[in-house]
Amino acid sequence: FPKDVQALIHSAAEQNLDFTLLKATDAVNDQQKRLLVDRVKHHFGGEVAGRTFAIWGLAFKPRTDDMREAPAKVIIRHLTAAGVKIRAFDPAAMEQAREPYNLKDLIDAGQVVLCESSFDALQGAAALIVVTEWNEFRQPSFEKIKEVLTEPVIFDGRNIYTPGLLKKLGFTYYSIGRDALVR
Repeated sequence: FPKDVQALIHSAAEQNLDFTLLKATDAVNDQQKRLLVDRVKHHFGGEVAGRTFAIWGLAFKPRTDDMREAPAKVIIRHLTAAGVKIRAFDPAAMEQAREPYNLKDLIDAGQVVLCESSFDALQGAAALIVVTEWNEFRQPSFEKIKEVLTEPVIFDGRNIYTPGLLKKLGFTYYSIGRDALVR
């Protein structure tokens, strides 16, 4: 976990040790959090300002409400800084999202809307971004998703969907660490 890597780096520094490999690991972890943002911006030709995106998953992993080091926070902050509005849902972390050290400022500013359900988050969204691999997100009604999104685009940060199926259903699908794009 990123927090463990950072703790080891800190402990090493206190002992005047330079753990270059751990620092590189921490840098890669941080870069991975921005990878979905880069894919979103690339797909839309850099023109994301004024768009709305649905985000499924705020917690750093399923079955917890913990948002410490959650990729969703980094993704949301980068996208909102680019002028994007976010509609988000997480089965457990909705209250945590409202905490000052998480997303409270963006919620208060109206840049992030916390939604009642995963499908409510899709309303008016140009694309779906899956950030946490909750079981609830694994087998959705893709037909319903396609009906609701303004464009049939899914950015899957957890590789929970089958690229061939989404291609067959008419989605543009981006995943991490495998074919970057399925049309």
